[in-house]
Amino acid sequence: MQTLIGYVRSGQPDLTNRQMALLLLVYLTPGPHTVRGLAQLLGVSKPVITRALNTLGTLGYLRRVRDEADRRNVFVAKTSIGQEFLERFERNIEQQQESSGRRGAARERGILLQHG
Repeated sequence: MQTLIGYVRSGQPDLTNRQMALLLLVYLTPGPHTVRGLAQLLGVSKPVITRALNTLGTLGYLRRVRDEADRRNVFVAKTSIGQEFLERFERNIEQQQESSGRRGAARERGILLQHG
């Protein structure tokens, strides 16, 4: 919960779960990625992926690249802006885990002091 609150407070664009899942799939799984392949992995239709890609493309997090070998194919590619977004998101998660660990340890000490 604290991680999501930190994310909302960060001022970064609010992504839907679908958009975040798509972004993570592209960045964390080996490519090349196609709209068809991503739709299959997520179990949604190609238009659903296209709409999510439109938003992520506008934000600069992903981009479409035409296959030079077969111009009919379009690949979904990473961007440096998308990489920076995910690195900030990861730092937010780590900070929340560290903070949660400190609160948990303090809570444990308080319990020990009360009962010890």
